[in-house]
Amino acid sequence: MPRRNLTSWDTMITGLARNGLGEDALDLFSQFKQAGLKPDAKMLLGVFYSCGVVGDINEGMLHFSLMSSDYGIVPSMEHYVGVVDMLGSTGNLDEALEFIEKIPFEASADVWETLMNLCRTHGNLELGDRCAELVKQLDPSRLNEQSKAGLIPLKDSDLKKNEKKKLASQSPLEVRSRVNEYRAGDTSHPANDRIYALLRRLKEHMKEAGYVPETRFVLHDIDQESKEEALLAHSERLALANGLLTSPARGQIRIIKNLRVCGDCHAAFKIMSKIVGREIIMRDAKRFHHFSEGLCSCRDFW
Repeated sequence: MPRRNLTSWDTMITGLARNGLGEDALDLFSQFKQAGLKPDAKMLLGVFYSCGVVGDINEGMLHFSLMSSDYGIVPSMEHYVGVVDMLGSTGNLDEALEFIEKIPFEASADVWETLMNLCRTHGNLELGDRCAELVKQLDPSRLNEQSKAGLIPLKDSDLKKNEKKKLASQSPLEVRSRVNEYRAGDTSHPANDRIYALLRRLKEHMKEAGYVPETRFVLHDIDQESKEEALLAHSERLALANGLLTSPARGQIRIIKNLRVCGDCHAAFKIMSKIVGREIIMRDAKRFHHFSEGLCSCRDFW
């Protein structure tokens, strides 16, 4: 670009971080500062996110401490949320709690809700429940049935703002210039039998590799076997199976999901990427996930 403004720098820094390229994002931020420029409030949110991606909380806290003295920015509640997110996403939950307790004014429901979700992501259910109680006191409308059950809730903002009812889980998959759409539990696809047969075969290989179905993500009151079958029929798995059947061997597979991917499907995709030797790129309601060789670019935080 002949000229770069704050928006162009910020877009690249945030975009790199959200695709799991945190080191590249921080390198770009260093170039930005070397050019004699000062970040604005929005850019620092991207920097905190980048530090969380690479797990460098020391650098993140350094930039937070420089906000007022060097950058001339008074931290807003959004920045406190960003730092809590950075600390919690790297598993530093106690440090995140300590940071919240030092906020010079009352922490908002956003702050406690962020820590609540991070605690549940990392398995600290006791602290997560404590945060849920504080969220309930500050803004009970934020706790839906999922969050009350101890799960990571799907926020209304993750969906289109003008939708008035919950969407069925959908995943379009581009295959040879076509886009196929799948819904959870869908059996209408012409290759339905082949899709489910492949998923069941993969499930056996996955169990041999250490996969244990996380049936807590199935909220229906059904038996264990039925819960495992329900997980098998999630839209992103149907999309992946058809992609494996119809795309060239070793070819990259891209999936778009309109909701946040559940924890079980995320774990399953990591294992499947290693079993089938494919790179799988999924865009859910929160971010991009690049699955390859048994790992995900999000480092299990989304």
